[in-house]
Amino acid sequence: MFRRLKCKINIENKFLLFLSFSLFSIEIINAQKTNVGLICENDNADVERIFQLAINNVNPDMEDMYLNGVSISIEPGNAFETSKKLCKMLRQNLVAVFGPTSSMAAKHAMSICDAKELPFIDTRGDFVVELPTINLHPHPTQLAVILKDLVTMLEWEAFTIIYECGEYLPVVNDLLQMYGPAGPTIVVRRYELDLNGDYRNVLRRIRNSGETSFIVVGSIETLPELLKQAQQVGLMTGAYRYIISDLDLQTLDLEPYQHSDANITGIRLISPENELVLEVAKALYEEEDPYVNVSCPLTVNMALVYDGVQLLAETFKHIMFRPVSLNCNDDVTWDKGYTLVNYMKSLSIKGLSGDIKFDYEGLRTDFLLDIIELTVSGLQKIGSWSTDEGASLDRPPASISSEPDQRSLVNKSFVVITAISEPYGMLKDSPAKLEGNDQFEGFGIELIEELGKKLGFSYTFRLQEDNKYGSLNPVTKEWNGMLLEIMEDRADLGITDLTMTSDRESAVDFTIPFMNLGIAILFRKPMKEPPKLFSFMSPFSGEVWLWLGISCVSVSLSMFILGRISPAEWDNPYPCIEEPTELENQFSLTNCFWFSIGALLQQGSELAPKGFSTRSVASFWSFFILIMVSSYTANLAAFLTVESLSTPIENVEDLAANKGGVNYGAKLGGSTFNFFQGAKFPTYQKMYEFMDSHPEYMTSTNAEGVTRVENENYAFLMESTTIEYITERRCTLTQVGTLLDEKGYGIAMKKNSPYRDVLSQAVLELQEQGVLVKMKTKWWKEKRGGGACTGVESDSGALALEISNLGGVFLVLIAGSFFGLFVSIVEMICGVKQRCDENKIPFKTELMEEIRFVLKCSGNTRPVKYPKPSRSASSRSKFSVSSKDSSSVTVDSLATDDQQLQKRKK
Repeated sequence: MFRRLKCKINIENKFLLFLSFSLFSIEIINAQKTNVGLICENDNADVERIFQLAINNVNPDMEDMYLNGVSISIEPGNAFETSKKLCKMLRQNLVAVFGPTSSMAAKHAMSICDAKELPFIDTRGDFVVELPTINLHPHPTQLAVILKDLVTMLEWEAFTIIYECGEYLPVVNDLLQMYGPAGPTIVVRRYELDLNGDYRNVLRRIRNSGETSFIVVGSIETLPELLKQAQQVGLMTGAYRYIISDLDLQTLDLEPYQHSDANITGIRLISPENELVLEVAKALYEEEDPYVNVSCPLTVNMALVYDGVQLLAETFKHIMFRPVSLNCNDDVTWDKGYTLVNYMKSLSIKGLSGDIKFDYEGLRTDFLLDIIELTVSGLQKIGSWSTDEGASLDRPPASISSEPDQRSLVNKSFVVITAISEPYGMLKDSPAKLEGNDQFEGFGIELIEELGKKLGFSYTFRLQEDNKYGSLNPVTKEWNGMLLEIMEDRADLGITDLTMTSDRESAVDFTIPFMNLGIAILFRKPMKEPPKLFSFMSPFSGEVWLWLGISCVSVSLSMFILGRISPAEWDNPYPCIEEPTELENQFSLTNCFWFSIGALLQQGSELAPKGFSTRSVASFWSFFILIMVSSYTANLAAFLTVESLSTPIENVEDLAANKGGVNYGAKLGGSTFNFFQGAKFPTYQKMYEFMDSHPEYMTSTNAEGVTRVENENYAFLMESTTIEYITERRCTLTQVGTLLDEKGYGIAMKKNSPYRDVLSQAVLELQEQGVLVKMKTKWWKEKRGGGACTGVESDSGALALEISNLGGVFLVLIAGSFFGLFVSIVEMICGVKQRCDENKIPFKTELMEEIRFVLKCSGNTRPVKYPKPSRSASSRSKFSVSSKDSSSVTVDSLATDDQQLQKRKK
């Protein structure tokens, strides 16, 4: 019976729920749906969430209509994608569009909305005053006024402007005009220099300049890294004060700087004390306490999107416009757009960003800001700023305490834990047994001694037996090593080459870095390359040698052609005959090549050009050879005497690509290995995958890695300062490439220690006084074998050339000699064969006689064995001439010559 009753009640509940849902659906259908568009970046999902939350909150109060949110996501700054998706969204009967935060995308969206007369609601500080745009952001010209009022209120006499990039120059320009030409000096420094987020060089220059008051003008995206690096270089102490201009300061986690004593003042538009802000934050993040680690999680952009929806809903309570479908490809516009914008600017509402109202130009110039200051308990409101009254301070008076300063280290006693790591902490070499502090020495030991003398505290050193610095176990979430000793109060301070990382800073506190460094590659020094066999060809590249050969062939062919064309190159072969029947030319193809090669080798030849054309080519060829030979001779000495060095790797990219088969590794569990483990850069990720998949290349200590570098084809990744120490003592090793990152060594202490600022200040003073530089020189270059490699340099004088340097020249000579011998043998065989064919004699007999003659090696003459008959022997005749004494003389005459002579006479 009970089950039947329960089933009946469930059926009735379901029926009532269905009936209510149906009535609500009918009500929505009867109401007019009004679409509102939102363009947001992919990396800004909170904006879309608060946009939908705002629409859901205003719809219950709407009559005869309800708002419907239509959103699109774009890549940050992608203007083309913005235009394409917005044109598609315009077809959905929009009444307004909320723009993106990136400047270029917003300008494109604004231009399209302007062309279609569609209201564009902007939340950026980059103003473009044109219809139909409505901007909810406080006007940027007021920002410089606010900063001036803050400087006046805080009674700053001079200050330094640290700005991010050119986008913020208008604010910087207004601040520079604060005092006029005769006023205090205002220094301007830019911190974003396109160095992948590394601002330390600029911050170090600021620290060294003695400047103490800063106005930071930049984006909220770069501010966390700027503050972190300022702390690393020693700019977060009680001697420095800051004014942060960004309105989103309350969204940052400033806990690391709460105890730094640095005076950080800022302004905020969104007050976490506002009940509406708290209510929206709880609904958005679904948490009872959304203010975790921050003063308020809502950014200005998120609050203005929420307020924009509220303003739009309030407008539609008074006027009702029917939206139309728009198309980017035609000229149709929404004729109600301008009217809607003008009505919105005439309203005043109270939103997350305070009272929203516009002046006669449609700008939001009247607003209220909170002046906030970072204290040990977080951000606290100390005053306010308004357009009418300016800045007013409402800080409660500081209570005067008679208690002694708890941060003083005078007469304090600390347990300092260290580890054996050269040269930071080492055991003294002594024949006698030492105890207590006397048994330790090193850079870190001496640093604690200097701090103890300066601050008046005493100390006792204790050695970490397992030599582990401290790392977090990812499974058990427990720390080990020196950091665990500090966290469990078994030690007060920790010093060695302890790298400051984000993980370690979450467990303990560090002083400012006493030494800056980075990860580098330890590898063996480049070895001298053996001389190349054909090193004599090195003065010219292969391309030059190729063109030189082409030039030689071209000149030879030119001489051959010009020699046949030029009449001056045709000579009478028989000078005794005044009118010869044949002429000869000395520039045959082989002679032309011999002429070019002879000039190229600076030896000349027996050929002498006679014609103007051939002499011109010969002259320019000689000039060309003069320059080429001079250039070759000038470079030859350098290439033969200078020894080149070779190394398989030159940077981290070569190492990651396994160039030269070089393996690499790091200390297992150390900060270097953790750096690669958490790296986002593709090269570093690839290196981590290699080290993770090859545990045999990882080492337990740095000393093991150094030994492997000396004995194997292996590179070891470690801190640059340790590499510098090693290369001062092991002359075969060196650092390869540049630093992979930048970090520092600090003195560790328990979290929220009251002594951190005092110790940081003392370390900074030691740096400024040059004490740390002297200590580093002492322990790196003087103690424990330091400076052993300082005088080891390669000989710079000229060295005698060895056979390995000139082997190629000898090889060319031998090859040429054998080539000539081979050609000579071929010529001899061909000559013997020709004589045998002409005289019908055996080839073998003739060849053996020729060889026997050659082997005699004596005499410079040889008889003609088979004389050829004269060409005119067949026509030879005799005739007699009588003389006076009646003697007769026989005279040989050539019949053919006589006939030719008769023909010439005719």
